[in-house]
Amino acid sequence: MLEQDLDTRVKLAIYEITADTGRVPNSSDVARKIDPPSRRYGAISIDESEVIAAFGRLHAKRLLLPEPGDPSRIRMAPPFSGVLTAFPVEANGKQYYANCVWDAYGIAAALHCDAISHASDVKPYIAHFAVPAAHWWDDLVFT
Repeated sequence: MLEQDLDTRVKLAIYEITADTGRVPNSSDVARKIDPPSRRYGAISIDESEVIAAFGRLHAKRLLLPEPGDPSRIRMAPPFSGVLTAFPVEANGKQYYANCVWDAYGIAAALHCDAISHASDVKPYIAHFAVPAAHWWDDLVFT
């Protein structure tokens, strides 16, 4: 089996935990998933600070967004939201939250299953983006 680097292991753990539980994990959840206590003796232990550093590298690659002010928490692991949003999605008997309507579709695709998303408001709207798409990740929560 091919050895995975820590960033890949962290990213996979984030999505496995989210798919299994319906919630986006924090750094301690990810550290436990990667290196459960039963495997720690006689093996290399993963420190939570290493997971937080991996969150930062994954953010630099635009693969997740840490919670502003708390790098141990994840605000967004697209298509999943780490906070409650107006885009709840029901799938596999669990409730997830998407960051936007597009991510609601992405949750069904990521989980490879049918999903139901309930719109909180069904009025027609026109979207105007004050920030060019190339700069959305500069402040993704604002965008």
